[in-house]
Amino acid sequence: MPKLYIVATPIGNLKDITLRAIETLKRVDFVLCEDTRRTKKILNHYDIKTKTLSYHQHSKRERVEQILDLLKENDLALVTDAGTPGVSDPGNELIEKVVEKGNEVIPIPGPSAVTAIASVAGLPMDKFLFLGFIPLKKRKKFFEKIINSEYPVIIYESCHRILKTLEQLKEFKNFNLVIGRELTKKFETVYRGRIDKVQKEIDNPRGEFVIIIYE
Repeated sequence: MPKLYIVATPIGNLKDITLRAIETLKRVDFVLCEDTRRTKKILNHYDIKTKTLSYHQHSKRERVEQILDLLKENDLALVTDAGTPGVSDPGNELIEKVVEKGNEVIPIPGPSAVTAIASVAGLPMDKFLFLGFIPLKKRKKFFEKIINSEYPVIIYESCHRILKTLEQLKEFKNFNLVIGRELTKKFETVYRGRIDKVQKEIDNPRGEFVIIIYE
């Protein structure tokens, strides 16, 4: 029976891809992409000729049905723009439907911003709480989850809201932070310290941020 492979792809540096991921992307019949243009850069870099099909958070039900039809006779790979599908992206919704149909779903693990920042934190990270992106609404309720956590909390934030988020967090407490910006990319930076210290260092925020918050 055809299978759906969940393939982790680089979060920045194109060399951060496993041999198994390359092999899988070459072997499947279609690659499902969050953004076909971004995925094409990876495929072209590794001379992968597999056909692509878009699948993202705005995909309509018809696209899901089309994918399920393809799975009747084809092996498929699901990738996100960067990192591991199903983590802070809509891949989990498709996976649920595929499992309901009885197809096997196989993980091809690899890069993740969460594990990347955790690995360099210098903290006990055997237990942590991952909360993904901060919502645009009900932010106070979201922050309460951070404040009440007994473990380090990892979140994602965009360059457009990073300074606002730090200011809002500081209203509750001047937490300790480890922040990764543009991890694995040319301008990779890791900031460490209390919120007020880090705010002064992030004077011109650009790129994508992953944040560890702890006491």
